[in-house]
Amino acid sequence: MQVPPQISFHGLQPSPYNERYIRERIARLQRLHDNIISCRVVVERPHQNKLRGNPFRCRVELSLPRKKELVASKEEKLERHARLRTVVGHAFDAMERQLRSVINAPAHRSQQMAPHHELSHPPHGIVVRLFHTDGYGFIKTLDGTEYYMHRNSVLRDKFDELRIGAEVRFEAVEGEEGPRASTVQLVAQPGARATDDPVELAQPPHGWEISRPEWVSEQHL
Repeated sequence: MQVPPQISFHGLQPSPYNERYIRERIARLQRLHDNIISCRVVVERPHQNKLRGNPFRCRVELSLPRKKELVASKEEKLERHARLRTVVGHAFDAMERQLRSVINAPAHRSQQMAPHHELSHPPHGIVVRLFHTDGYGFIKTLDGTEYYMHRNSVLRDKFDELRIGAEVRFEAVEGEEGPRASTVQLVAQPGARATDDPVELAQPPHGWEISRPEWVSEQHL
């Protein structure tokens, strides 16, 4: 997995027992698919409801290559006293079924059999705008597409090391408000050429100094 798994507990205290079980289930997913980019698990306990009790809810999110996103969410609405481990197990069971469907898809099998030189490489680009204080920036690829980049998407906590003109490799995903960059990896700082791409790639486009775009709201910061 390219990004360490993220496990969050909302409305209940985390315990080593539950977290250990979640990590065991994540490991099972990795054995099914060896190219998982990231995994996020959210376990929560909604506010007290007198009619339904206080059920647990578990959400599992996976990011796969080629902009593939899988989501499985389970909430035990019928059982007032459902065990947390049961809810988590059901969510991961559903995710495993989705993952097996992806693996068994003809397109996936063809990709697995394709010669190495025919497989597509992660996009390259340069950092053209940075807002270190706010924790985000933008990457531009050779075709002119700009990708929003959050500091949490930069591998090995290297966001603060990025400079305008730095060359990066990343996974492209489609966000609700435009292209986003995930699993961003620093390739070379400005002036240190690491690829044979045309020199135009290293030149920030005219007007990159402009302030943040209107669609970048506080929720991205």
